[in-house]
Amino acid sequence: MAVPRILIVGGGYVGMYTALRLQRRLRRGEALVTVADLDSYMTYQPFLPEAAAGNIEARHVVVPLRRVLNKCQILSGRVTQVRLGDRKAEFTPHEGPDLTIDYDYLVVAPGSISRLLPVPGLAEYGIGFKTIEEAIALRNHVLGRLDIAASTPDPEVRRKALTFVFVGGGYAGVEALAELEDMAAGALKYFAGLRREDMRWMLVEATDRILPEVGPDMGKWTALQLRERGIEIRMGTLLKSAEGCRIVLSDGEEFEADTLVWTAGVKPNPLVGAGDLPLDKRGRIRVDPYLRVHGTDFAFAAGDSAAVPDLTRPGEFCPPNAQHAVRQAKTLADNLLAALRGEAQRPYRHKYAGSVASLGLYKGVAQIYGRELRGFPAWLMHRTYHLTRMPTFNKKTRILMDWTLGLFFPREIVSLGAIEEPRKEFTLSARS
Repeated sequence: MAVPRILIVGGGYVGMYTALRLQRRLRRGEALVTVADLDSYMTYQPFLPEAAAGNIEARHVVVPLRRVLNKCQILSGRVTQVRLGDRKAEFTPHEGPDLTIDYDYLVVAPGSISRLLPVPGLAEYGIGFKTIEEAIALRNHVLGRLDIAASTPDPEVRRKALTFVFVGGGYAGVEALAELEDMAAGALKYFAGLRREDMRWMLVEATDRILPEVGPDMGKWTALQLRERGIEIRMGTLLKSAEGCRIVLSDGEEFEADTLVWTAGVKPNPLVGAGDLPLDKRGRIRVDPYLRVHGTDFAFAAGDSAAVPDLTRPGEFCPPNAQHAVRQAKTLADNLLAALRGEAQRPYRHKYAGSVASLGLYKGVAQIYGRELRGFPAWLMHRTYHLTRMPTFNKKTRILMDWTLGLFFPREIVSLGAIEEPRKEFTLSARS
């Protein structure tokens, strides 16, 4: 009898944690698990702001799938189509011919991508904040702008270089802005002629509040804290254009900025619409409370690309965040094993525990089981909670060492912008 084949599409929270649980609980020879993802590592996204600010080394917030999932087959490339009808998936590796992967059981968890609006210039001049590559590129970019501003007598060039615009007042936007502003403010003492007042940091949010996850009162407190640091908060405001690095806002203001960060929402990965997966009106995979894809008993889905019913709030769906994704992965793996063995499955049910956010070194905001925390206690809670959730003892230890060293030594202020064009100097040498 052939060994059942389990295909997991996506190596993020759901994909990695599902594969890890299956790897631990499957009996020898019971099934073959394959994980297919564009990258061969999982990024712990809650630590991206700290990585961007230099509090954590970039490689310490990613988990290599080949090391953690040593009993699974790892395929690096892009899954371009998933079909339920004939139980096949089309896969394009980074190099070489395309492959067709047969499976008996399927887990679809490709995650989400940035939801861009048709704003002129956004795609050309903006950058997102969902990947470790974006976080480190943004860090290098911000430090590079300080270098430019400190090296020119032109006031217009300096003003443009020191203007930083973030669009989206959710967790990603607020944490990224707060951490990077804190890093830049601390670095200014090494840039002669630059003052904190020379920088202009702005958060643009379309609604009337920021950080809705922590409640209206804590959102207002956060806005007040950021404003006290000189950060402009533009609520009820839209980005109308970014052509030529010229920012145009819906309130009529126009100015030039070298930095535009877009964190205004996400949408399901386009892969989910490339096959015959059942989707809801928002483009998410339709699943039942057992995380089974509607109409099947062999396919499962969870995470940002799935419309998972929230049994603690009838009629609503679980929000797309890491807290739910990690817990959904546990239920999904158990239910897949139950399906494989012909056992009873259980529905996914998890009451939201709360939210934590960092606003820079020693500053934070949190709401845990209805209790509100702010300032240093919230910042400590943020670090403690996410450190416990970081996969592997290896990564936990390395992050803790980074934080410990940060107590005694200042953050690095070197911009490695040239790393984005490593062959530039080499090609210039060839021309000389």
